[in-house]
Amino acid sequence: MIVGVPKEIKDNENRVGITPSGVEALVKAGHQVVIEAGAGLGSGITDEEYVAAGACMLPTKADVYEQADMIMKVKEPLPEEYDLFKEGQLLFTYLHLAPEPELTRALLAKKVTGIAYETIQTNRGTLPLLMPMSEVAGRMSVQVGAQFLEKTYGGRGVLLGGVPGVPPARVVIIGGGTVGTNAAKIAVGMGADVTIIDKNAERLRYLDDIFGPRIKTLISTSYNIKEAVKEADLVIGAVLIPGARAPKLVTEEMVKAMQPGSVIVDVAIDQGGCVETADRVTTHSNPTYVKHGVIHYAVANIPGAVARTSTYALTNVTLPYALELANKGLAQAVKDDIALARGVNVMDGKVTYKAVAEALNLEYTPLHELMDVPVDLMRIS
Repeated sequence: MIVGVPKEIKDNENRVGITPSGVEALVKAGHQVVIEAGAGLGSGITDEEYVAAGACMLPTKADVYEQADMIMKVKEPLPEEYDLFKEGQLLFTYLHLAPEPELTRALLAKKVTGIAYETIQTNRGTLPLLMPMSEVAGRMSVQVGAQFLEKTYGGRGVLLGGVPGVPPARVVIIGGGTVGTNAAKIAVGMGADVTIIDKNAERLRYLDDIFGPRIKTLISTSYNIKEAVKEADLVIGAVLIPGARAPKLVTEEMVKAMQPGSVIVDVAIDQGGCVETADRVTTHSNPTYVKHGVIHYAVANIPGAVARTSTYALTNVTLPYALELANKGLAQAVKDDIALARGVNVMDGKVTYKAVAEALNLEYTPLHELMDVPVDLMRIS
C-alpha cells in the first residue's frame, strides 16, 4: 500500500501525521510512504529524517493525494483539499464530521472511506486514538485559561493558585473524562480551587479517589452547572459523546451571570462545543473573543501548539492501526478489529456512523450492510 502524508494546512497546525519511526515501520512491512516536502518541520522533523527512514518526499500536496492509497493526517481536510480526494481512497485522520456538513458531502461524493481517529473505540469503551490528544488538550486548557485570566490579556487579573492571604481562582471543569481529568491534574497542581461536574456518579467516585479533598465533585444537572459557572473564574468545557455533537450544557444565560474577565475554554469545540456562546471556532493566531464580558477560547486544534509532543504521542497510537490497514487491506482489517470498524464514518458514498448521520440529518447505512462486520457494531460491553 502507498501511504501518503500531506502537510497540515489548518491555522497554526504544526503536527504531522507520522514520525520517522512510523515511516520505518511501514516501509519494513513492505509499504511505500510518500510525504509532502516540509510536512514535519513544524514538529521539528526534517525531510532528511524522513528520507533516512525510507520515505519518498513529494513537492506538492496534490502529488501526495494522487499517489496515495491511504492518506494519514492529523486534522480534517479543509475545502481546498476536497478536490484532491480520489474515489475509493482511505482517509485516516481526526474527522469530527458531526459539525462538518460540507466535508461530509465531499467525502460522500468522492466515495472516500473516512476512518475517524476519534470514533475508534474498544469494547471497554475507551477511545485509544483520541486519548493522547485529549490528555494534551486537557492539560493545555488550564495553561491557556491561566494566561487569559491575566489582565494583560483582558482577564480578571486572577492568579490561578492565589498567594497566602488571597484565595485561588475557581476552576470549573464540565466533564470528567480524559480531558477533564487532565485539566484537573494541572489546575490542582497550580493550586486552583477545582470543581469537576459529570453525569456519571461512578466517574465522580473514581475522581474523588484520585484527587481526594483537592477537588470538589458535582453531579451534572442544569442547576449545579448554573451555580458553579456563576462563581467560576475559569470554565473548561470537556464534554464528549463519541462522534456526535456536544450537548450545550452551559447556556447563554449562565455565561451572562459570570464575572467580567472570566474565561471559558471550550475543548469540545471541534464537536460543536458544549457552551452555547462558543458559537464560532477560533484559531491559534486569533484564539479568543469576548461575549457578555467573558473571554471565550475556542481553538479546535489545541494540541497543535505543542506539535512535537503531540505528533509523537499521536503516532504512538495511530501506527498499529495504520499497519493493520496497510497489511491486511480495509475489508480484512475491520473484520478482524471491531474497534477499527467503529472508526469507519463514511464509505462508498454512505454515512456509516449513526451519530454523524443524525447530526447532519443524512441517511444512515450500518457498516455491516457494506462489509463483513458484526451487526451490533456499536454495542460497548
